[in-house]
Amino acid sequence: MSTSTAGISGPPVPVLSLGPVELSVPGRPVVLQVRVSAPVTGTGLPVILLSHGQGPSNNLSSSHGYAPLADFWAAHGFVVVQPTHLSSRTLSHLVADAPGAPFFWRSRAEDMTHVLDRLDVIEAAVPQLAGRIDHSSIAVAGHSFGGFTAGLLLGARLTDPGNGKVVNLLEPRISAGVLLAAPGRGDVLDGPMAERLPVLRTVDFSTMTTPALVVAGDEDDPRHFTDVGPSWHADPYTLAPGPKALLTLFGAGHSLGGISGYDAAETTDESPARVAAVGRLTSAYLRTRLHPGDHTWRTAREDLAACDEPVGDIRTK
Repeated sequence: MSTSTAGISGPPVPVLSLGPVELSVPGRPVVLQVRVSAPVTGTGLPVILLSHGQGPSNNLSSSHGYAPLADFWAAHGFVVVQPTHLSSRTLSHLVADAPGAPFFWRSRAEDMTHVLDRLDVIEAAVPQLAGRIDHSSIAVAGHSFGGFTAGLLLGARLTDPGNGKVVNLLEPRISAGVLLAAPGRGDVLDGPMAERLPVLRTVDFSTMTTPALVVAGDEDDPRHFTDVGPSWHADPYTLAPGPKALLTLFGAGHSLGGISGYDAAETTDESPARVAAVGRLTSAYLRTRLHPGDHTWRTAREDLAACDEPVGDIRTK
């Protein structure tokens, strides 16, 4: 399928957004709800599956969050699909006693597989979108615990603390990913969250072979998990095989400037310029990864290196 460059390598275009689109999944305690955002023009549009984190807000950890990223990506030529995972606070009163509660780490990854299985249904449900998606051009992105979810879909493995079995949730239909302020290795966990999330202790990035961009803030101190410091969030880059890229944002905390929502109170490092840079650089990375031969990522890296006051730096392997 040919791909329109409108909005991707050119100026942003208007966006349509629809939600919730409901998908019935056998055995899931509640229906799977997703929000879909897409440009109003263009064909052969690539898809980004966006996994929310577990922040303190009531609604940002759902399909209602991450508008600064979803809007930017859609305006630049991507179809963004945002599920509300079972771990969302918006569902806590419905699924508190369901298997896997409260974090539903396995279900979160399985949600994305269900979305891909039903992508044609989603496409048909959104006005003006039918026939415009490239079903072979799929990426995943996730912030914080959503980054952990993305890592599993990209090939990271772990040992299920419940039964001791190795878990492989690699989704082969996903060609690239972006991990935003994601958790790092588990052998250094010594903070109060370590006991609540034992699944993080056994994560193995050595099997995460799918190309990915890891985004980390150099002031994102994860002391509630570990005393290693901000470099912990770079572990998915450091410990995974190539090809990988690491974008380290200067002065950025866990919200990377405020990607989880416009004017969100939980953002401690609010910076519209930083959020715009995250959108621009992640979009460029995925554009090039999903369309070999495209030079958007190379151009973005050159532009960043040429800045007098760059927002961060990029390493690759």
